[in-house]
Amino acid sequence: MAEDEVRDGVSLTNLDQVLFDGSGAVKRDLVDYLDAVRDRLLPVLRGRALSVVRARPGQPPFMQKNLPKYAPEWIPTVSAWADASRRTVTYALCEDRRTLLWFANQRAVEYHPALAREGHPTHMVIDIDPPEGGGFSLVARTAHVVRRALDDSGLAGAVKTSGAKGVHVFVPVPEGTGAEDLAAATRALAARAERIDPELTTTAFIREDRGGKVFLDSTRAGGATVVAAYSPRIRPGAPVSFPVAWEDLDGVSPGDFTIRTVPGLLGSGDPWAELMPPARPLPADLVEEGHTIPVARVQAMHEGKRRARARREGSS
Repeated sequence: MAEDEVRDGVSLTNLDQVLFDGSGAVKRDLVDYLDAVRDRLLPVLRGRALSVVRARPGQPPFMQKNLPKYAPEWIPTVSAWADASRRTVTYALCEDRRTLLWFANQRAVEYHPALAREGHPTHMVIDIDPPEGGGFSLVARTAHVVRRALDDSGLAGAVKTSGAKGVHVFVPVPEGTGAEDLAAATRALAARAERIDPELTTTAFIREDRGGKVFLDSTRAGGATVVAAYSPRIRPGAPVSFPVAWEDLDGVSPGDFTIRTVPGLLGSGDPWAELMPPARPLPADLVEEGHTIPVARVQAMHEGKRRARARREGSS
């Protein structure tokens, strides 16, 4: 079989190179996988500023936000100011098969779209991370706690594996939802879940304060990105972030979903679209509660400074 080929006008090269260490795959496997799931992956990428994580031979994986200058002119872009780097970033928009294949040829393994489309937030997200050494069963239990908090708040969401150790709970919100109110509601939802089962869950942003509990990360709001459903991950075995029905969550493992298994599991379906409930307005009491909760990253920064100061004073 020839190593190079052309699909949809895109030249695909070095297809028999190892994808990344521990992947058990070559570049062709990545291209074939993304091409096979494109009708499910593209809808969650369209209209969203895209960051990708690339795996180039002999280099550590790296996240690419700015579209390279050598990229084809036919790839649409959107520019946005990045507070962290204090510069304007020109992101790609992955709108079609040709663009997805071009990214695959660039060895873009992971696809991290913005949570906003054209500047408008579309989902609330709770990122559930297990403690060191904690198994997926803890994550599944915690996801059900979050679901109960959603039910109690009059909301509904869908869940997917992160492709690593955790899961993401996505809650669709109506067009016109304000970013600040959405961020506040996310903090409040995490706090409500923590109150339901404080022995299992924590919202403590500082890792050393979590006490071996499952972390409810409520910071994926505003301009944040989250790995897309159906995106591969740069992890051993090339796992995929995959949608799971709530009733099936206790019976799966993240390793069940890889670039080799997912096309066969999907058949002709699109479970992420099928499992996602209709958007509901954010309850006023949830938003109000959230505005009383400090922003976790800011609170952690101030606490970190306070602890450092205390250590210095204690050693003087």
